[in-house]
Amino acid sequence: MSDAMSGKPAVEHHVPPVRSVETRHLEERASLFEGLRNLDRRSFLKVSTAALAAAGGILFPHSFSQMSVAHAEGVNPFTFAYISDSHLYEADVNDRFVNALLRAVDDVNALDPQPDFVFYGGDLAQLGRPAELRLGAQILREIKAPLRMMVGEHDWYFDMGETWRELFGEAHYSFDHKGVHFVVLNSVVEEDFWTAAGLTPAERMQTVAGLDNGKQNPFTVGVPQCAWLERDLEPYENDTPVIVFSHSPLYKMYKPWNFWTDDAEEVQALLQRFASVVVIHGHTHQLLTHSENGIHFHGMLSTAWPWPYAPEGLPPLTVQMGRPDPFNPQDGCGHGTVSVHPDGLVDKLYSLWNRNPVTVRKTYLQSRGTRDRPAVPKAQSY
Repeated sequence: MSDAMSGKPAVEHHVPPVRSVETRHLEERASLFEGLRNLDRRSFLKVSTAALAAAGGILFPHSFSQMSVAHAEGVNPFTFAYISDSHLYEADVNDRFVNALLRAVDDVNALDPQPDFVFYGGDLAQLGRPAELRLGAQILREIKAPLRMMVGEHDWYFDMGETWRELFGEAHYSFDHKGVHFVVLNSVVEEDFWTAAGLTPAERMQTVAGLDNGKQNPFTVGVPQCAWLERDLEPYENDTPVIVFSHSPLYKMYKPWNFWTDDAEEVQALLQRFASVVVIHGHTHQLLTHSENGIHFHGMLSTAWPWPYAPEGLPPLTVQMGRPDPFNPQDGCGHGTVSVHPDGLVDKLYSLWNRNPVTVRKTYLQSRGTRDRPAVPKAQSY
């Protein structure tokens, strides 16, 4: 496929030996960190502006998904890449997650042809500190194609989105691309539990980032954003393919971990009139497949670490990925590709690090699991 959007020349994809890759990444990281230490505010504003225009398709054994879309007969397919859940600390605290994101960007830029855009699925930062978010923006600015961003809870609750909006703009928006309507939601809205408790910003962030702590409220999209979504969708015909990005899953899986969106039914109701709706979410760091009210859901992998599967509520169509090797920090992470067919439904390929790939076809979801069941991994999950 040609790069119809950018018109840029093809990029030669060369995969060097493992040792040289690691050496190159260490050199790039050292150069990057040195640049970050010398970055003043005016220079950083230039960086963040560049990050908004940056982009790329990626094929990285860690964190992103390359997505091929053929949304109507007579329309050429297009591709976009997906990177998610990098959970960056500042570089002098933890550089392993930084290395993963650097490698993802490197692989995005090596794709030939380049994708139309890159989508980042949330949780760029770990503690939500401005320095973490700015580090992420600095890394992502190296991507060649246009960049679209989605917020996660780790990016938001330290300063309630102040730094996020400064760097990347509003937390919910929509756009059209070659006949597909894309919607990006902020699905990690929580009712205020911190004011009455007198929590500091750091304590609030730590609470929201916790699992199974019973101290926070469930994620929502919220009444104002649902009203916005209804207005946004109103001009579109029922046969318009719709792809929605949310950080938390737009269904209810396991509430104690906030693998859950409390008003998921209200959001689904706004989408149900469309013949083809696909929701792609981050947050859960694992292979997830679900179908509900005619909507197909696909969870994405992380660049940072894999979560275990929740003890209950796992969607019945999910074929669990194998247990990651705890001595290999990259195992259980991965990337994938999504091919969107002319009817708007998708085939999803999960390229797991150190694992055989897993393909989840649209026919598997349409048949409620009776056709084209993905292969079950030999290593049991946990």
